[in-house]
Amino acid sequence: MASDDYRDYILPPDTFRIQAARGVDPKTYTERMLSNEKGAKLRDEWKAALDEPFQGVTPDGEVEHGLFDLEDEGFDVAPAVAAAEAFLETLDEAQRKQVGYPVDAPEWRGWYNPEIQFNDNGVRLENMSEGSRQAFLKLLQAFTSEKGFTKIRRLMDANHFLGELYDLNNIMNRWSYHVLMFGEPSTTKPWGWSLYGHHAAICCFVVGRQLVISPTFMGVEPKHIDRGDGEAFTLLTGEESLGLALMQSLSPALRDRATIYGLMEDPAMPDWRFNFADQRHLGGACQDNRVIPLEGIRASELDRSQRAKLMQVIETFLEFLPDGPRAARMRLVESHLDDTWWNWIGGCGDDDVFYYRIQSPVIMIEFDHHSGMWLGNEEPAKFHIHTITRIPNGNDYGKALLDQFQKHCGCGVHGPDRGPGQAG
Repeated sequence: MASDDYRDYILPPDTFRIQAARGVDPKTYTERMLSNEKGAKLRDEWKAALDEPFQGVTPDGEVEHGLFDLEDEGFDVAPAVAAAEAFLETLDEAQRKQVGYPVDAPEWRGWYNPEIQFNDNGVRLENMSEGSRQAFLKLLQAFTSEKGFTKIRRLMDANHFLGELYDLNNIMNRWSYHVLMFGEPSTTKPWGWSLYGHHAAICCFVVGRQLVISPTFMGVEPKHIDRGDGEAFTLLTGEESLGLALMQSLSPALRDRATIYGLMEDPAMPDWRFNFADQRHLGGACQDNRVIPLEGIRASELDRSQRAKLMQVIETFLEFLPDGPRAARMRLVESHLDDTWWNWIGGCGDDDVFYYRIQSPVIMIEFDHHSGMWLGNEEPAKFHIHTITRIPNGNDYGKALLDQFQKHCGCGVHGPDRGPGQAG
């Protein structure tokens, strides 16, 4: 088992990854990292997946329709529109053109989570003025709860901290994230935006007073950030502790059935079950159409207290949503609770590392303790965490709602919405 102290795994300065990043811009670093076989293979696999028409995550390859409806969730859209317009006003003409896409653009799906720059979509915050960056943070704040806004800001700061460990803020800093805008900010028509980069990706779609934030990727290495200046914080602890508490509450028989693999890198795993980039995650970047089988146990087998614990775990993953949209999402999740599955990989002792997945027709959540990427632990450790949320059956990026809106309003595929700053 790995040590609990990430400092025991700080890489030596002559490590290839550090040497490849030293003193160069992100594009040069990316070229160096993608010149090796593993990096090139991942790039090619992701590109092939993005070339597939969008369908959505399913358990069997068949999309279940009729799960998502246009409704008033109480999202306060007017401040969000004002924040988006204010952000766009801070950009110069070239940046506005570069940041903007049609509301149904395929670039929605181009998010990634490594520090390697897999595409040049949108405009990176580090290439914007300080005024633009602050205006973007106000946009982020308009779309998230207070807890969610703080968490995402801290994820970005944790990326900066990781860069500080190796003097590599040229590659990893709090602004090394792509921003894209989709459609025109509107109180009635569909539009949205995305942010993505190392250890943080969120895709936000809004139509009227209804909000979808999915997929999301949130990760940290290490999870505890302390510069010695009194601003210390620890990330993703609720997702970790509440998931473990639920697993520990199960009877031995249910725990055995929920545990699909006893080891984090189990020899019994088929080839598709583990890869070096996502490790145990199945719903990561470019996996929009992944067929992910239902495994483990169903929530219908849990007692009342355990079902409440499961709902608490789910709500912790969705705490980034404002109150109205979060309440609406939780109602939808609860309506499908009997068809919600829980599975586990690893041990469930207090000191064990683990993976778990929650999967239903309307939500998929993954939590994983990772081995080192920028730290040298070869085994998974509790100080390196990746989490993912998705909406299966075609509503990632709000696509199911967008389809309904376009059919309802009779507009074409692109309709009147073109990217911000793009000529009509």
